[in-house]
Amino acid sequence: MIDVEDLVDLVRNYNPGTNAELIRAAYAYGKDMHDGQVRSSGEPYFTHPIEVAAILTEQQMDDSTIITALLHDTIEDTKSTYSEVTERFGEEVAQLVDGVTKLTNLELHSSETRQAENFRKLLLAMSKDLRVLLVKLADRLHNMRTIKHLPLEKQQQKARETMDIFAPLAGRMGMQSMREELEDLSFHVLNAEGRTSIIRRFLTLRSQNGDLIPKITNDIRDVLEKQGVDADVFGREKKPHSVWRKMQEKKEGFSRLSDIYGFRIVTHDIEDCYRVLGAIHQRWKAVPGRFKDYISQPKSNGYRSIHTTVSGRDGKRVEVQIRTRQMHEVAEGGVAAHWSYKDGQRVENPFAVDPFKWLAGLSERIEPSEDHVEFMEHVKLEMFSDQVFCFTPKGEVIKLPRGATPIDFAFAIHTRIGSSCVGAKVDGVRVPLWTRVRNGQSVEIIVAEGQRPQPTWMDIAVTGRARSAIRRSLREERRAGAVRLGRELARVAFERVGKKVSEKALQTAARQLAVTSASDLLAMLGNAEISGSEVIEVLYPELLREQPVDSGKPAPAMVGLSAEQTATPASCCQPVPGERIVGITYRGKGVRVHAIDCEALTQLEDQPDRWIDLHWSEGDHAAVNIAPLELTLANDAGALGRICTLIGEQNANISDMHFTDKKPDFYKMLLDIQVRDVGHLHNVITAVEADSDVAQVVRHRKPPEDV
Repeated sequence: MIDVEDLVDLVRNYNPGTNAELIRAAYAYGKDMHDGQVRSSGEPYFTHPIEVAAILTEQQMDDSTIITALLHDTIEDTKSTYSEVTERFGEEVAQLVDGVTKLTNLELHSSETRQAENFRKLLLAMSKDLRVLLVKLADRLHNMRTIKHLPLEKQQQKARETMDIFAPLAGRMGMQSMREELEDLSFHVLNAEGRTSIIRRFLTLRSQNGDLIPKITNDIRDVLEKQGVDADVFGREKKPHSVWRKMQEKKEGFSRLSDIYGFRIVTHDIEDCYRVLGAIHQRWKAVPGRFKDYISQPKSNGYRSIHTTVSGRDGKRVEVQIRTRQMHEVAEGGVAAHWSYKDGQRVENPFAVDPFKWLAGLSERIEPSEDHVEFMEHVKLEMFSDQVFCFTPKGEVIKLPRGATPIDFAFAIHTRIGSSCVGAKVDGVRVPLWTRVRNGQSVEIIVAEGQRPQPTWMDIAVTGRARSAIRRSLREERRAGAVRLGRELARVAFERVGKKVSEKALQTAARQLAVTSASDLLAMLGNAEISGSEVIEVLYPELLREQPVDSGKPAPAMVGLSAEQTATPASCCQPVPGERIVGITYRGKGVRVHAIDCEALTQLEDQPDRWIDLHWSEGDHAAVNIAPLELTLANDAGALGRICTLIGEQNANISDMHFTDKKPDFYKMLLDIQVRDVGHLHNVITAVEADSDVAQVVRHRKPPEDV
């Protein structure tokens, strides 16, 4: 276990002004909180937070981040609390520790819906302070270094999560060395045999050719010395996972793989970078198509470097990266370089990206979506893909993921451009839309009015933005076709019962069927999710009856009366069969029947002796029960006659009618309708409400009668 003074020395090496006492206090507090806890390896648990802090010293992080690393598991796994951490180490550290805890609790490998929601939470946690993610990445790196102590199943799950999520996140932040180590550690778990085979190939290559790296390094140094350029040269073999990935992508064996060696040349200034590039290309042949200038076109995480591949010693292809010292610091630390210290001061690196601007840009490019598949596509493509830089004809730079096509380019400019795309020119030459664009190419989109995204575009586009827009357009087009077909099916169904389809009728039917809108109802009709008969059934059920149910022989109206009692409906609520009822006795007036929700009953709560438990008899009832309706009707010729006909078609009778208000544009009236039961009443109201001239129809209730 690293001693506290050793940890303080690690910080002091790059930040002499560090608050050593606060780090010592955090060390002691964390050790005390984790006392008695052990890791799967049997080591004291606190060895883990110390190692996480040590990893972050390699990034030259500030004191708050180092202290957060020491305490990052205290709130989650010990008796420590947020308020106690705040009191001892300040609000900033407490918020960081709390943020790391929340990230730890996210189940990033779960169902699609849950995973999408947790990625949203991850972005939210990152947006508050990116140092939360830096601590989490260091935490994951140490866990992967010690993963062998976990059960095999747990190792597989953690390694897959690291490969799918944390390694690409580190890469997207520009922390390439951390990304490579996370990938290689995961590769060791997920495909140990594949990794071992790559290492064996490297050993065989060394035995055949000797160690080429120092030889090529010396060759490069000789070239630079002749040009009078002072620069540092570093060489290395590519990581096993990096080589394996290239083999999978290019579908080539190890022996046919070209750039398995990588060299970095670190200069003093930008001018020297281009002098070095010229010297390298003069000495060795450049491989066509393998040149990238990230100095003139930096990546969004601040990465700047010149990449070129040349045929070096004995024809071996080697990749050369050329950058300045400041660019190198950003290349190693990525967004984390924003917090780096040197000689006790925050480093003012001109190439370090402001993490908050970086996050804002990332969030803007990951468009929100209710569709979890679309959202995850956006996240994975934006976070986990390398980028290419293309130009519009006007010289504007468009950043796209590797493998993008002119379709993606068009939608990156504007959805309208993408939707109306009919062709593309790359560097002035007409190309198919499935062409993969490359770095530095100029792309011109050819558009045509009336063009719509085609289904085949889904196999061409790779960006989340393009695929989302294409899906949306195809959905809208399919829906429009379904609505057109549904309207025709509705017309036929309405004509079958002698009615004309109207927007009002469709809106009423949609409401009755619990469908959001008339348009949605038509789409469901067109997609055969419901039938025209079902729509007619909810609007005009009486028209579908083969014969009236009313036989003219009324069943006994209600049950619960004694032989000498007679009952009449209360005038205030006029209950009809099917509604819950109660009888109230009146001296000399018999029994009045009220609906159970009638306001008049509130005046009788203290007179239970007058209440009689009644219910309607089973079976069909005669259409003799009066139900008053209040109707607001347009003052148009024939409107009233049409409503009377509608009611008659529903096998109901109008026993009384009078107007309560007459205006130039509408009438208000009361209609007493004779119905069988509450279901029959509902059918009448629905049929009337569906008429386009009816503004409103409601059941009329009078004020409570004297009780």
